[in-house]
Amino acid sequence: MSATLTILRPGLRTLVVDAGRPRSRGLGVPVGGAADRFALAVGNGLVGNAPTESALEIALAGPTVVADAPLACVVYGAPFEVRAGGRAIPPNTTFTLELGEKLLIGGTPLGVRAYLCVRGGFDVPIILGSRSGLAPLKAGMALACHAGRMASRSLVERHPMIHEAAGPATLHTLPGGQASWFDAGALVSRTFRVGAASDRMGLRLIGEPLAVPPREMASEPVCPGTVQVTRDGQCIVLGVEGQTIGGYPKVAQVIAADLDRLGQLRPGVEVVFREVDLDEAALRWRRRAGELHRLLMRLETTLDQTRRAEYYLGKRRDHRGKREDPTSQS
Repeated sequence: MSATLTILRPGLRTLVVDAGRPRSRGLGVPVGGAADRFALAVGNGLVGNAPTESALEIALAGPTVVADAPLACVVYGAPFEVRAGGRAIPPNTTFTLELGEKLLIGGTPLGVRAYLCVRGGFDVPIILGSRSGLAPLKAGMALACHAGRMASRSLVERHPMIHEAAGPATLHTLPGGQASWFDAGALVSRTFRVGAASDRMGLRLIGEPLAVPPREMASEPVCPGTVQVTRDGQCIVLGVEGQTIGGYPKVAQVIAADLDRLGQLRPGVEVVFREVDLDEAALRWRRRAGELHRLLMRLETTLDQTRRAEYYLGKRRDHRGKREDPTSQS
């Protein structure tokens, strides 16, 4: 059964996202998609979707929406305040948004982003192989989706990419293409702060400037996680919507296992870098991928058990109703 989710208030920057457009970088198109792919995958797993199904990415201040049919939902990622039909929804907990109920997603004390996942995803146009939106949602927009209901279930584990401010957040890196232009250890010896101008294109870091050599370079390919040094010695860490080429020297590259953390570092958080070798970078990636795989398998197993319980409970109710209804025909 089809349904429609209508945006009443769009929030700070709410986007439809999926896995993005990694195969279109040769056209100069950024990867885009979810800034925290781990959170997108887990949120989708909670409602029974494929890991890369389309969802709404919420940043810092969430939207208010309403549906014209029941929807099986979850908001997973940063611990946003969530209220559905006036009732509080605990973080990372599935729920059914009933017909006509308003879903209000407020702010979050930690992290930056969460994902509103609806069973079946959102039926928005596919552009270059992806449903990821090119612009934030606006009030009055209506998104096609699928009706459904879901029992409440929660994920008690904390999202591993959410920094809890017990100290600086650590980003692990490999040497960048122009690392030899800078003093050895120049990046790892400093503590930076995430600037207010940061967005999905990149994190602008504020700290003691790096000494930039008076050299020119031609523009070269860059990718999410590339750490560029601007002419004033400050660093930019490219995000999922970062450009595909750049002319600033590349001092480092954030490893793949840490890319999702970039999407959860809020302005004001302190950041330090730690250089690793290829073996450690690969090990950290395998651990992260294995952790996500085990979690998704667990969610799939428990969802199957929940569906079976709901099925048999429904059958018992139907059977009891037939016995109690004198007008029913057997």
